[in-house]
Amino acid sequence: MRVLSPRAHPGCVTSHGASGPGPAGGTGRPSGNGAADGPASGALTWALAETALSAVEEVGGYAGGVYLRSGTPGLLRLAVLVGLPGPLFRPWWRMHANRPFPIAEVHRSGQPVHLADVEEAMRRFPQLVASLPFPFASLYAPVVAGRERFGVLVALRAPTPGVPVDARDRDRMTRHALQLGGALGELARQGTEVEWRTDPVCVQLPTASGPPVRFGSFSWDLDTGTVTLDDGLLAILGTGFGSPCSIEGLTSLLDPEDGYALWAAARQATGADGRTPVRRIRLKGPDGGLHLLEVSARARRTAQGPESSGGGRLEGTLVDLGTGLVGSDATDRLPRAILAIDRLGRITYVNERTERLLGRPRTALAGRTLWEALPWFGHPLHEEQLRAALLSGEPVRFLAHPDRGRWLSISLHPGRDGLTMVLVPEEHPAPPSPGRGRTDSTRPPGESRPDDARPPGESEPGDAPPPGGRRAGDALSPGERRAAQMLSAPGDRAAALYRPVALAIALSEAVTARQVSAVVTEELLPAFGGRQLAIYLLSDRRLYLAWETGFPPGFLEPFDGVALDAHVPGVETLTTGRPLFFESMEQLGVAYPDLPLDAHSGARAFLPLIASGRPVGSCILGFDTPRGFSPEERTVLTALAGLIAQALERAQRYDTESAVARGLQDALLPHRLPVREGVDTVGRYLPGTQGMDVGGDWYDVIETGQGRLALVIGDVQGHGVAAAATMGQLRSAVRAFALGGHRPQDVMRGTNRLLIDLDPGQFASCCYVLLDPDTGDARAVRAGHPQPLLRRPDGTTEQVDLAGGMVLGVDARASYPLTRLRLAPGAVLALFTDGLVEQPGKDIDEGIERLSGAFAATGTLPLAETADRLIREARAATSRPDDIALLLAARWAESG
Repeated sequence: MRVLSPRAHPGCVTSHGASGPGPAGGTGRPSGNGAADGPASGALTWALAETALSAVEEVGGYAGGVYLRSGTPGLLRLAVLVGLPGPLFRPWWRMHANRPFPIAEVHRSGQPVHLADVEEAMRRFPQLVASLPFPFASLYAPVVAGRERFGVLVALRAPTPGVPVDARDRDRMTRHALQLGGALGELARQGTEVEWRTDPVCVQLPTASGPPVRFGSFSWDLDTGTVTLDDGLLAILGTGFGSPCSIEGLTSLLDPEDGYALWAAARQATGADGRTPVRRIRLKGPDGGLHLLEVSARARRTAQGPESSGGGRLEGTLVDLGTGLVGSDATDRLPRAILAIDRLGRITYVNERTERLLGRPRTALAGRTLWEALPWFGHPLHEEQLRAALLSGEPVRFLAHPDRGRWLSISLHPGRDGLTMVLVPEEHPAPPSPGRGRTDSTRPPGESRPDDARPPGESEPGDAPPPGGRRAGDALSPGERRAAQMLSAPGDRAAALYRPVALAIALSEAVTARQVSAVVTEELLPAFGGRQLAIYLLSDRRLYLAWETGFPPGFLEPFDGVALDAHVPGVETLTTGRPLFFESMEQLGVAYPDLPLDAHSGARAFLPLIASGRPVGSCILGFDTPRGFSPEERTVLTALAGLIAQALERAQRYDTESAVARGLQDALLPHRLPVREGVDTVGRYLPGTQGMDVGGDWYDVIETGQGRLALVIGDVQGHGVAAAATMGQLRSAVRAFALGGHRPQDVMRGTNRLLIDLDPGQFASCCYVLLDPDTGDARAVRAGHPQPLLRRPDGTTEQVDLAGGMVLGVDARASYPLTRLRLAPGAVLALFTDGLVEQPGKDIDEGIERLSGAFAATGTLPLAETADRLIREARAATSRPDDIALLLAARWAESG
């Protein structure tokens, strides 16, 4: 990533009018004033956009983007999306770092991932293929600067089955990611918040060349932001434009997405290599429509010469390609309705027959996104077809039912610059024959995906007469009736395509076995109309009931702990690995005559839960009424059972590791605190509710000799066994240094050097207060930890201003200045970790102020009750992303 030339006008790459760290909610247009007037988030946005564009182009891709860390720990957000419409990929805007997806893996490990084809992706990341079951290749590189991890750079391209990603493209991705990491590190040093908290910025991918029609040129003064236009460009833009004008005037004609392409061209032209980029953008012409323009930009230095500190000019040539609202006579004469969209979903061309078929003029369609212009295209199954075409690069054909009495056969023909759609009216819709429609590369060659041509409609068959006045269901042929059912039934085959996506995304966020079971209850049962669910987990060759809902109370108890040799369907589905479907309770009774039944009417499905060949358990789905299970439903349910099994296996590992971590932390935290004349101390600890529950927070009270007490509180980065183990090492180190009689600043320096020598890959904050109970005199040091609170004898509270040093484990030369303070009789000192005062989306100062008010309100309560009051709100919270440690120390009031 190049740094902007000192002569370049920074306004050419600064977001203007945007809310947050990007253009979401604003115009997204560049500022045309000086360098310092634009928000810092603009610099972040164009840095991300330029890198994503360059990386995608260099590796021969058609889409990509950058995921960036957010304000929420462990959460990445899609910041920039290149070459794809953002709303169509909304489920992938957020990515938790603990998910089994390549983006999360790259961010966690710091190592790139390259998936050359769908087979490799299925083998390494099955959840990715379950959520995006299309043939494409994907390349991922970590965006880092030293030990600082910012996010992940992504590029998508056509698959190369059996041929791995070559070394040149691997190096290109790594180089761009490292350059971006360096640029983001520089922005962070300049005070820019390198986080993304809003929707992604969508950037148009530069398109292929086309025949020029009209020419124009401009000269952009990079110092003042003034643009001079020639007569040719003024003619293209219309009579309402004058020259010279401001850069805002010119960029007001740009869509926000295309503004970033112009910024990237400006930066590349002003870079050290001086290359001449070519970009195609869209301008609003005098008729209000979009016109494609080709920009060839080169920076030309002013007379001071390249070595001077003067400014420069950006020269640009624009070519009107003539593809505005006036369509081609040739396509208007074709006997097909033709509509084209770019890769961001915007309609770029409509022929005359499309106007007549849709009953909408071109002016109402061109320039709008497909789902805005045609709301019925926003159906999840139609969106799935668009995703398939954009990601796979293969033609897609399907039926649509836009309104009553009308059917359309739609063909999508993707290319690098967008999609061409052919719309054909269908009077007698029929299901496609085998092999018709898109071929799913995740299936064996020649086996078609039955869902591709079967999107659901918006009305029940028989609601309105189709063409010719016939009532649906009365005069429809069997083929027509079957097509109508496929497009309208709530439990139809096409809807099954979307279920794995929703369930896979929800399961990836579930951590415990209970959370996995809750997701299955909320997502799977409603999708198939089920009413009962039971999940059994395998342990010591027996199946134990882990979750149930909807069954009569106590009915499943006799089956809890059943052995693997029992003749019951829940066992046999696991031991054989085959799902069992019973369309009525009579069928179930015939197959298992000795099996007690909980109802006389209904249907049951027994699914094996097997993860990577390892048996995990079994799942029972119950339905209140008899029902059939189509071949597609059986296939989808079996596939979903595999996802559930993987999630449960992951949850079981989590439960085991979490139990180890809790046991380790319980063993390392003090079981009792020393009792000293004149001083009371109370400690509290609360684990988090997200991720690995326990973390690295700790507290301690140490009798150091000479009658003094050391009050210690600390917080190790991260959660889980590693954080708890590091906490134990630090607690032991602090205790050893304190018992050795070292001064507070030496205790902190020694602990810091020890942590660096241990090199656990973690850092820690700490606060150490050495108190003389007799006099109340205290000496304190602080290593990146929150300031303590002091409640004075009169009940007022204040934040103690302790001089601070670097967090532990970063700099071996760090020093920790000493602060002296005094605890008067009746005063209470509160040491706490940031989990007590931090809340997602709120400033930490608000949390400290809230804690200070609660501290003051405790008045003369006993110290233990005071501690309980302070953590009461945190204890009641359903979501607590971090663990909490609290240590209170009070001097008794002098008697008499």
